[in-house]
Amino acid sequence: MLLEFKVENYKSFLEEVTFSMVAAPKQSGLDYSLLKEKVKGKLVKGLSSSVIYGPNAAGKTNIIGAIDVLRAIIIRGNIRNSEEKNSPNAAAAALELIPNNRLTAARPVKFSITFLEKKMQIQYEILMDLGTFLDEEYCREIKEERLSVNGEDIFIRSENLTIGNLKGIEDFLSDITNQNKENVMGIARNSLNKDELFLTNGFKLIFSQKLVKLIVDWFTDKCMVIYRADTIQLIKRFSDPKKKAVYVERTTNQAAELFGINSNAVGYVVSDDEPEAKLYSIFKNAENEKNTAIVSEIFESYGTIRFINMFPLVIKAIITGGTLIVDEFDASIHPMALMSIINIFHNDDINIHHAQLIFNTHNPIFLNSNLFRRDEIKFVERDDDNHYSTLYTLASFGTTGEKGVRKHEDYMSKYFISQYGAIKDIDFTPIFEQLIGDESEV
Repeated sequence: MLLEFKVENYKSFLEEVTFSMVAAPKQSGLDYSLLKEKVKGKLVKGLSSSVIYGPNAAGKTNIIGAIDVLRAIIIRGNIRNSEEKNSPNAAAAALELIPNNRLTAARPVKFSITFLEKKMQIQYEILMDLGTFLDEEYCREIKEERLSVNGEDIFIRSENLTIGNLKGIEDFLSDITNQNKENVMGIARNSLNKDELFLTNGFKLIFSQKLVKLIVDWFTDKCMVIYRADTIQLIKRFSDPKKKAVYVERTTNQAAELFGINSNAVGYVVSDDEPEAKLYSIFKNAENEKNTAIVSEIFESYGTIRFINMFPLVIKAIITGGTLIVDEFDASIHPMALMSIINIFHNDDINIHHAQLIFNTHNPIFLNSNLFRRDEIKFVERDDDNHYSTLYTLASFGTTGEKGVRKHEDYMSKYFISQYGAIKDIDFTPIFEQLIGDESEV
């Protein structure tokens, strides 16, 4: 369960911003959607969902992109560029795209994430010197790196390496560490490489492969970031791709039928030429009752295909307790289907593993006090003068005063009169007036 994400000097976010999935104090309403877990006797209240609003180019996607970049860095274990360029988030592979493009001097990039996994509260933080925007040849360096478990520092890497109190993770330590804690420190310090994470290299090899596996597995399997969801494709691999079989996933097909498909069923097909699965519509011939599979793009709408590709990720999040983070989650999908998915995450009887849904949107229908708590509604605003983005929540306005937000208030109407900011007045009339004026002069 994601609790908090902080980022600094990532694209339009120059100053540090905090994206919190912890319930704000003194918030009432929708208490059934809170995810409650005890860690070391302390009750943690997490949010099951969050929705991010803001005008175009404000930085909504940058929040999701930043989480995706941290995920990619941890999985590969270094801050070198990745040779794989298949992600729609170019900054995850080419780190010179990360720093704010208006800076003329290098300033560190910071990521910090806190999450719960296996009854442990894990915090990981990294401070990187990546140079300036587009400086691909810059000699990159990890300036600071920190890992904490349940509030206790496990290691702090800066100019020196400090190993903290390991008592809380004794069950995760290697036999070598348990037997010879003093000598391994020298080995650990010598293992530091300026562009490699100590977490997934020296700490993993010397101190705790088990703990690092738990952390990396969370990022790999449970932190599901879908960046620029218009390019989303569900990839399914089969144990024997040469079978050329049509694979119909029962649960997904049931959802597709409820959503509305033009075919009898939908399924995934793998050919000899392409090992990656493609979505096909399956039609039954009325005469011979044989099935025919045809690429779904020919018969199904873009919204239907997008929903079918997205729905297995929703299932995975609910079943595993994952955090599903989606850019433009609502694009081309009917609001009633979206409402049903959101309600699944808010349903205590179904969301028993504490799954979370985070997405950005332009659709004002979610600005509803009966659907989202005030601390679940986030806003991103970009300054017109310096072009830097800021992030805040509806709960930050409080409940009193001229701009106070009260329970069951009409959030949507207040948003459109710029009560909360993060909205832009756009008028294209002058452009067309000029065009018409130029035309009349000819």
